[in-house]
Amino acid sequence: MPARYRDSLQSTCGGKLVITKHPHGCLLVFPHPHWLAFRDQVAKLPYSQVGIKRIFLGHADEVVMDATSRVLVHPELREWAHLVRDVKLLGMGSHFELWDAQVYAASEAQTVQQDAAAALDALTF
Repeated sequence: MPARYRDSLQSTCGGKLVITKHPHGCLLVFPHPHWLAFRDQVAKLPYSQVGIKRIFLGHADEVVMDATSRVLVHPELREWAHLVRDVKLLGMGSHFELWDAQVYAASEAQTVQQDAAAALDALTF
């Protein structure tokens, strides 16, 4: 974990994190208390969304940061997100997204082309 998040993660959750799949092809990394809130939201989804429940809940892996603030990502999760060498960790408020750097760059470029104008219309600067 980057240095700027270490102290906060230690005080918030004692370094206990939950990593799970995201349908966009990245991994979600939650501090444990935030995971519990997210897990409860997902659990309340209707049965018609059981596939989404399986993705988020069925692959959740609890991990603890080691003494040097590293986290071991389960091989199945690394494979899902195509994490081989260069990765990108994005702070998203209550959680992080962990992406393969090339996959993220392509996703971001697509978002800028397709979705940025509409999203920017709703914001004020």
